[in-house]
Amino acid sequence: MGEQPYGRVRLIEMVVESVRVHMLSSQHVVILKEAERDRYLPIWIGPSEANAIAMRLQGLTAERPLTHDLLVSVLGALNSSVSRVVVTHVTDGTFHARLYLETPDGTETEIDSRTSDAIALAVRTGSTIYVDERVLDEAGVEPDHEDGEAPDEKLAVFREFVNSLDVDLGGGESPPAEEQSS
Repeated sequence: MGEQPYGRVRLIEMVVESVRVHMLSSQHVVILKEAERDRYLPIWIGPSEANAIAMRLQGLTAERPLTHDLLVSVLGALNSSVSRVVVTHVTDGTFHARLYLETPDGTETEIDSRTSDAIALAVRTGSTIYVDERVLDEAGVEPDHEDGEAPDEKLAVFREFVNSLDVDLGGGESPPAEEQSS
């Protein structure tokens, strides 16, 4: 891949592939998958945010609004909406994101956000999630593409990582009373 012109950022569309729990450490991870190919971005997140994302992916809603639901309601009351979410960079293992809000006058406002909160809002609003290609180059996981390998063999490295995780569906547990910062 050639160098990008200075100041130009290439954004890659992603989808939430799953939310999982690492079996040994009990840490939560959201796995984003590139929409156009087999490249993945695992992002370690807090349990409250993992629960909020997993509940929405399953079509479940809490009896009372979670913080992310509240924010979506507030945006709606202000006639604003989330137009997209962008994971902008990673520093020392911490991912950073921006929310792009469309306001009633048609302008767009950019807001700094924790990546887990931005993803939780995106799954609630149906907003597109993008990742700066440089983030994927640095922290993404891609199956090896050696000639002659069967597709299952190409996924061996990623499958080994995923097999160390267990699906966290958030089912059966009541949602947390209050989100905590991670």
